[in-house]
Parts: sequence; C-alpha cells; structure tokens
Amino acid sequence: MPWGILEDRDTGNVPGTIMLSDQTDMPEEYRNVSRDLLKHGTGKHAHTILAPQPTDSPNDPLNWPTWRKDVILVIVGLSAGVVGAYGPMLSPGFVEIAAALNITVSKLSQATAWIILMIGLSLFVLNPLAKKIGRRPVYVLSSIIMLTGSIWGSFAKDYDSFLGSRIWSGLGMAPYEVLVQCTIADIYYVHERASRIAMWNMFLLCGISGGSLIAGYIIEDQGWQWTLIWCAIIFGILLPAVILFVPETAYRRQPFVQQLVARGATTHDTTSDASEKKIASTEHEESANTDAVETGVVTEKKESFLRSMRLWDGVYTDTPLWKIFLRPMVIFFYPGVLWAFLNYGVTLSLIVVFSVVNAVIFTAPPYNFSVSETGLISLSPFILTFIGEVISGPLNDWVCLFLAKRNRGIYEPEFRLPPIIISFIVGVVGFFGFGITIHYQTHWTGPVLCFGLANMSLALSNASVFGYVIDSHKELAEEAFVAINARNLLTFGLTFFVNDWLAASGVLNVFNVLGGVFVVVNVLTIPLWIYGKRIRGYIGRNEALHRFMHED
Repeated sequence: MPWGILEDRDTGNVPGTIMLSDQTDMPEEYRNVSRDLLKHGTGKHAHTILAPQPTDSPNDPLNWPTWRKDVILVIVGLSAGVVGAYGPMLSPGFVEIAAALNITVSKLSQATAWIILMIGLSLFVLNPLAKKIGRRPVYVLSSIIMLTGSIWGSFAKDYDSFLGSRIWSGLGMAPYEVLVQCTIADIYYVHERASRIAMWNMFLLCGISGGSLIAGYIIEDQGWQWTLIWCAIIFGILLPAVILFVPETAYRRQPFVQQLVARGATTHDTTSDASEKKIASTEHEESANTDAVETGVVTEKKESFLRSMRLWDGVYTDTPLWKIFLRPMVIFFYPGVLWAFLNYGVTLSLIVVFSVVNAVIFTAPPYNFSVSETGLISLSPFILTFIGEVISGPLNDWVCLFLAKRNRGIYEPEFRLPPIIISFIVGVVGFFGFGITIHYQTHWTGPVLCFGLANMSLALSNASVFGYVIDSHKELAEEAFVAINARNLLTFGLTFFVNDWLAASGVLNVFNVLGGVFVVVNVLTIPLWIYGKRIRGYIGRNEALHRFMHED
C-alpha cells in the first residue's frame, strides 16, 4: 500500500475499502469483476463507480434527482443554522441579560452549558429512534420543540422560566447537530459526500458565529427577547418546509450481491470468491435490514408526493431498542470514532469557549466594546468559516478521487485525512494567537482574526472527520455520531467553569492549554493514517463484535 498506509494482514473483506475508479490497472482481486454490471456516475464522473450501488427502484433515495437531494439538504441545513445560533446568540448581551434577570454573568453562561448538556443527553434517545423509525419523524418533532421553546423563552420573565425554555429547546437541537450527517449518507454517493457535509457544516458553524453577529444588534435595538422571537418566526417557516419537502431518507436497500442476481448476473459473472467479499462490503450495512428478494428484475412504482409526506412508514431495523441504545457506547472505542470524537468534539468544545468569554473580554478595558460591537466580533469566524467550508468539501472529494486513481482505482477511507494538515496549521495560529494577542493587549484586529481562524480550522477539518466515519462505518453512522457528539458532555463541563478559570489563570494560560490540547488531538491523525486499514480489517473480522453491532 502506498503513502505509508499499512495493508491489512488478512486479504479478505476490509469494511470501507471499495472500488471507486473504473480503470484497467486495478489489483488482481478486482479484475474478475464485470464492471458492466456496476452503475457509474455521469458527466465528469462517468468513470466513477457509484458507492453505495443504488437499486433499480425510483424510490431509492440514491436515485432521486440531485436537485431534490439538495433541497432536502438546504432545508435541514437552514434548520441547523438556527440551531447553531440558538446557544451562543445571546452571548453579546450577557451583561445586559444578566442584569434583567437579576443574576450574575457566570450563572447566565451556565444556561448555555445546560443547553449543551441536554443536547448530549437527548442524542442517546433521538438518534436511536431515528435508526428505528426513520429520520423524518425525528426532524419534525425537533422542529416543533424548537418552535415552542423559542416562544416560551421570549415570554420568560425570570431565570427559572428562561432556563426551562433553554433546556426544552436543547432537546430539539440534537438531530440538526447530528442526524444530518446520516441523511447525507442516505442520499449521496461517496464521491459527493464531503461537499455536502461541508455545506451542512457551513450552515451550522455560520449559525454559531453569525447568530451572535446579528443578535448583538437585535439585543441593542429591540431587546434580548426578540432574538428568540425571530428564532420562532424562522422555525415557523421551516417547520412546514420540513413537513412538505423532507421525506424519509432511510431506505431498506437489498444487499448488492442480491441486486446483481436480480439483474441476471451469475456468481461467476460477478466476481471471484475474494472479490465477492469486497463488493458485498460496500453494501454490508443494509444486509441485516433487508428481506430476501427473488431472482429477477424488481419493478416498483414511484410513490406519489402525498405518500412521501407520511410522517411514519414502519420500522427500518428489527434490532431491539436496548441494543441500539448500547451500541454508541461500544462504537465510541472504535479507534476511528474515538479519533473523530477527539478531533471534532474537542475542537468544537474549545471553540465554544470563545462565545462564553468574548463578552467578558471585549466589554472590559482596553477594548470597551458595546453589545453590538461585541456581536460584530463574530463577523470574523462567519466569513472565515464560510471560506473554509467552500474550500474543504470540494477539496476533500477531489483528494479522495485523486488518491483512488493513483491507488489503481481502490478507495480507502484514510484518503479523507490529508486535508487535516491545513486545518491543523490554521488552528494552531487561531488558538495560541488569541491568547497571546489578548494578553499583550494588541489592536482588536489581532484577537478577532485569531477567533476566526480557530473556527476556520474546524470548518476545514469537518469534511475529513465526518467523511472518514461515514465511509468506514456507514452501517453504524447513527451510533457513531451519537458517540462523537457525546462531546456535548465535555462542552458542558468546560463552559460551566471557564469564566472562573479565566479569572483565576488569565487568558494566556487558558488558551495555551486549549491550543496544546488542539495540537495533541490533531497529531493523532498520523497513527490513524498508518494503521487505519488494519484497524478496520480487525473490526470486520471480529465475530463477537459483529454479532452485537450488526445483527438483530
């Protein structure tokens, strides 16, 4: 294997390793595969083998037209943007809001921490439900909770009522932070996913930064309650959009080998024994949830628009809920998922610290910013996050296709990792630079730019992190993202005491520690690049693990 990736010691099935580029110099075990039986992309991707392979059904989400898929992504992405804004948007007015509720700024910042804790806890309920009953009912329920929570919060007259509204809203925020990645895996092919992950994450992260930017002016001109009223208005518009235009994307897809049989292929036409395992691995995740099909071409009528609007269409797995609830705790210790938790979860937790401390830092000397000026600080991460997401998705997909072609047409999930180098460099400047510029009281452009660079580093890395997890463990995507977003428990603890830590140790020490943690979690990408394929091979061969994680 080139470029330092170690081959698995067993030449059999390695989950995540697939044929992606149709070319003549493929390794020996793939040459007996009749590529005429495999569906390919179109246009410039005409030589790209579609992974996963879609069925012949017009109701298979993979077969939906691209515009329909993108409409779904934009609607859930916009919802994710409001969800991203919901927690930190009040931070520019912390001093003013704390005075209105007759509490301290430290106590008010803990309300944000309680939101984060609620998101972390609700993930363990809502994501397993989404795997069992589908994504659509969970999205609708989440939008209803966000709408009612926003209305409740806008009428809160005391801290207890305000905190209650925030905790209730936290319950509805979880799916738009986590479930969207699973929807992307449902409807897009491997070579399309990084761009769409970047699009979703652009909405989420721009919401986190842009929410504070807009909210600063709303708080100053209309009052802090209007930030929540505007959220209610937006969710009042998005809820009907979700109901009308976000159908169920979970699909009971027959295993790929059975699809080939249905198309009239014989085992000899399809593959040798070794390569049959390889092909089957691309669709291994659906095999446990699919009824056997008879040989022959399967025809299925395209469902009507009214039928696509049904809220619930049965269960998508026979796996008992208790097992689905426990699987995130097991998959958390898969090395690739643990790496994703550290790289994404820890970095995002560190970035949340900025929103908690900015009001304290920039409203005090030497900066003496007003509420609206404190909100304007978020313009830096908003712009740089947008640029990072625009770059990261297409770059990641291009790197994957380029490396697959150089690897004789064979794609490895580790090909998602090289762009981490860029996000690492940007993040080091952002985290360490923020502490240094604040400590030495430089011009405000210094810390504001570093704040933006720290956010940009996360935007640049997300396509790699989520793309790697989806491609390595597609069949366990819901469980993996629950495990990764257990980071909310870490964020809860960090935001709960960070202002006290800041007062005791100073900005320089705090952000030196945060920067050091950022460096450590990013360096862990190197051993994952080297040993990732062997780890995936070991997981694929572990029978006990397979029985618990994949079988009903």
